[in-house]
Amino acid sequence: MMTPELSSASSPAQPELTKLNLWVMTIATGLVVANLYYNQPLLGKIAATFQVSEAAAGSLSMLTQIGYAVGMLFIIPLGDMLRRKRLIMVDFAAIILSLLLAAFAQNIEMLMVASFLIGATSVVPQLLVPMAAHLAKPEARGRTVGFVMSGLLIGILLSRTISGFVGAHLGWRAMFFIATGLMAVLWGALYFLLPEVHPEFKGSYKNLMKSLGHLIRDQPMLRLVSLRGALCYATFGAFWTTLVFLLEEPPFNAGSDVAGLFGLVGAGGALAAAYMGRLSDKGNAFSVTTISVAMIVVSYLVFGMSSQSILGLVIGVILLDLGLQATHIANQSFIFSILPEARNRLNTVYMVTYFIGGASGTFIASHAWHLWKWDGVVAVGLVLSSLALAVHLLFMREKPVAQEVAEV
Repeated sequence: MMTPELSSASSPAQPELTKLNLWVMTIATGLVVANLYYNQPLLGKIAATFQVSEAAAGSLSMLTQIGYAVGMLFIIPLGDMLRRKRLIMVDFAAIILSLLLAAFAQNIEMLMVASFLIGATSVVPQLLVPMAAHLAKPEARGRTVGFVMSGLLIGILLSRTISGFVGAHLGWRAMFFIATGLMAVLWGALYFLLPEVHPEFKGSYKNLMKSLGHLIRDQPMLRLVSLRGALCYATFGAFWTTLVFLLEEPPFNAGSDVAGLFGLVGAGGALAAAYMGRLSDKGNAFSVTTISVAMIVVSYLVFGMSSQSILGLVIGVILLDLGLQATHIANQSFIFSILPEARNRLNTVYMVTYFIGGASGTFIASHAWHLWKWDGVVAVGLVLSSLALAVHLLFMREKPVAQEVAEV
């Protein structure tokens, strides 16, 4: 069992964030978060392998996201208490074992367990993003977070492209074996290239977890930002989980490789991440987020008219992914500005809520597909995105981040 590495009066100096460090963090963020999404284009093939319904296969995506929320709740707060690099190295061993369990799964139940564990262990990005924010200069924090987050979104979107191609040509199990190899290589790279960050929290794990409740209670804007993020991410999970089912039906009659190619389309949103971070640095977070959440609403209007149009789906994907990423960058830039000594715990509250939203969107959309097909999925997305826009417009305040922090 690991023991807390408590900070002292003579704690080591904070390392400088170099370009190499930033690139390593960004690449690692993208590769690790991809583990959460490899299964989505493969759900049809997995359902066929184990002879289960599409809704049952869809639960794998939901369990992965629930696992991610659980992992963030119990692992990420340790980033304020333990040496960050050491924690990441230990977590990587658990990621590799979870991926191997999925690759060797003999029934849907075993794959469900493996999916949950893959989610619970693949939380390294949520240690690296606060780490980058911690090491960045205050005036460049939004830009730095945006850069690392662009790696995260590229990982999310290209994971579907890669797994769709691998699934179509090598089978779904091959994807998990390939992911295992990638994680082993990445472990070695991080061991030699990742800087160490020493903790600032002085206390027990019990007190650390209790402090999460205090943050939720004492930071009303944290609650609102988390709710806004969760509703937006629910729309994202709803679309990507059910897209493969739509494409397998007439008039498309396409497989997992075509579903995965949509990830290439959505990657354009990732390229805008750093720019959105710069806008947040200039105090334009409210205006940027108003536009970005509205884009998600519009994307589902486009999806509703595109059940038989590849071009319409492509346009909708661009709007959805750009809108989600811009909102997410604004959300994280805000929460990382509140309490520097509690960035991992603030990120825990936000990201646990975020992925509970994603899992809920996945679950609801999977069942909506089963009952009403694509029209049901579109209705779910419109309701969730409209709620996110309502929360933003009714309860958020159009003020610079510094002023909001001072008031809360």
